[in-house]
Amino acid sequence: MNVVEGLMYSKDHEWVKFEGDIAIIGITDYAQSELGDLVFVNLPEVDDEVKVGEAFADVESVKAVSDILAPISGVVCEINEELLDAPGSINESAFDAWFVKVKDITDKDNLMDAAAYTAYVESL
Repeated sequence: MNVVEGLMYSKDHEWVKFEGDIAIIGITDYAQSELGDLVFVNLPEVDDEVKVGEAFADVESVKAVSDILAPISGVVCEINEELLDAPGSINESAFDAWFVKVKDITDKDNLMDAAAYTAYVESL
């Protein structure tokens, strides 16, 4: 399992990279390995609101459809349209295959750093 230093993580296995007032969100290497080969991604629209703990996207693997839960609250300002054509890129490099960029960020207190996330996953 790969965990990247400098990112923040949720208990639902999303990663968050903060760049100024923008948060970039994707799913972790652990999540993509548990989901299996991804064949479809459904993303929100720009200007959609996301709320911490609520589904904002979903991914379909050869196993099942899984909701992606927002690790923070805010407003979608950009989506990664490349994922729509190449959902398998998430399996290839989960930390390069971001889903959305979010502005007007709130509710980020429950995020973990890399060490805490690693310990959390090892406890599962």
